[in-house]
Amino acid sequence: MRWLLFLSRLAFICGICFLLTLSIQIFAWTNEQHVESTIITIGVFMGLLVVPATLLCYLLVLMIKKNLTAYVPLWLVVSNVIFLIVLLFYIISINVTSNPPS
Repeated sequence: MRWLLFLSRLAFICGICFLLTLSIQIFAWTNEQHVESTIITIGVFMGLLVVPATLLCYLLVLMIKKNLTAYVPLWLVVSNVIFLIVLLFYIISINVTSNPPS
């Protein structure tokens, strides 16, 4: 299950880049266009694909009744779940602000 550990690490990196993307949107702390676009691409576009796919793989491993923490450290699993929650709140907030209720 080395692939699950790799996918978990990739999802963690995408989650960190997503948090950096949010901080760039709020504080505009960088003036480097290429750095900003790289962080946004990894954080938003890859994060929206990799983080949910990783958690689906976690679910499949748990459904097979295997011990997930034998393959992936617990802190990595918890952080990826937190990143998914933040991603979902971000998606919901974008939809609410673009389509206000009437």
